[in-house]
Amino acid sequence: VMEGLTRAGPRAPPGAMTFMASFARSTTRRMGISMAPRDARLAAGAVASSLASTGLLSRCYATVMEGLKYAESHEWIKVDGDTATVGISDFAQEELGDVVYVELPEEGTELAKGDSFATIESVKAASDVYMPLSGTVTEVNSELTDEPSKVNEDAYGSGWLIKMKVASAGEVDEMMDSAAYSKSVEE
Repeated sequence: VMEGLTRAGPRAPPGAMTFMASFARSTTRRMGISMAPRDARLAAGAVASSLASTGLLSRCYATVMEGLKYAESHEWIKVDGDTATVGISDFAQEELGDVVYVELPEEGTELAKGDSFATIESVKAASDVYMPLSGTVTEVNSELTDEPSKVNEDAYGSGWLIKMKVASAGEVDEMMDSAAYSKSVEE
């Protein structure tokens, strides 16, 4: 019966099945119940199908915000007139892990699309962040100096990196919308 539910019901997002099967095995183990991996996968599939059909399990891990533009290198922008706020996507911050340090450019720095403008260090690695657009840095998120974990906690809000004056509005149109970015991170 459970196997039929997993095939007939809506598909769970990538990674959901693995997570849920692992969760089922560890939970039952703590309760003193032995569960074979195949049974855990079947149970996870039934739960994932049920949650997916209700809309409660739309994405297992990363959130993609509507109304933003995204770069292939996982930066996002929010445009307001000729000013753009720039940050890294929820997917990028999850891949990095716990952020422990953020190095940002000076205000007034002119950068071209593709230039490295920041470095984010996490417990796993250090990563450069690239300009999704050409422009001039008008403001940096100085709160990240003392609280770099804001990048993890609120990637699309208080974890923004810089604000910039956009040099070419045409570059904005070349970026991915939320649907295209969602598809790219699911592949």
